[in-house]
Amino acid sequence: MYDLYTWGTPNGRKVSIMLEELGLEYKVHAVNITRDEQFKPEFLEISPNNKIPALVDREEGCALMESGAIMIYLADKLGKLLPASGPERYNVLQWLMMQMGSVGPMLGQTHHFVKFNKGKSEYAEQRYSSETNRIYGVLDKRLSRAEFLADTYSIADIATWPWISRFEWQEIEFSNYPNLLRWYLEVAGRPATQSGYDVPENGATIPRP
Repeated sequence: MYDLYTWGTPNGRKVSIMLEELGLEYKVHAVNITRDEQFKPEFLEISPNNKIPALVDREEGCALMESGAIMIYLADKLGKLLPASGPERYNVLQWLMMQMGSVGPMLGQTHHFVKFNKGKSEYAEQRYSSETNRIYGVLDKRLSRAEFLADTYSIADIATWPWISRFEWQEIEFSNYPNLLRWYLEVAGRPATQSGYDVPENGATIPRP
């Protein structure tokens, strides 16, 4: 049994979708970041950096923060969605690290300046919109050569997809990235993506281009 501390953000959805994909039983603890609940002392005991998601594995007595670490932990424990060794493992990990180092941070800044603070900094809007489109291009090129980011469906896809699902916030013209669009719709159609998207339940629906 797992305890998932989360909110309806791309990083939160990574872990809820993965838990659904693995068929694991988990209890959802909503951490409303719009009300600063991530700063409560009891949550900081689990996630010292006051970020969601966080996961507690009751069986192992293990508490984890950082979505990437949680995904690697679950994949290794269950032996799914991440090869155990060899080049195939590192192929997955390099695309996971791209999500954590580029996709999330850069698209997150686009959300901040383009979605929520439009008009406050023309330079920042152009800077992050340009970088977002560059990243979309990298992913589109990769997906012109493979069905999934690391050839077979993996934690790299699960980690990246929720950020791409905010394409409307990023003001992306998806028709410019046909391979990424094909992948996006394929992942969106997976039962685990559909059941893990609206966690905690708030009536959210998967955006369709």
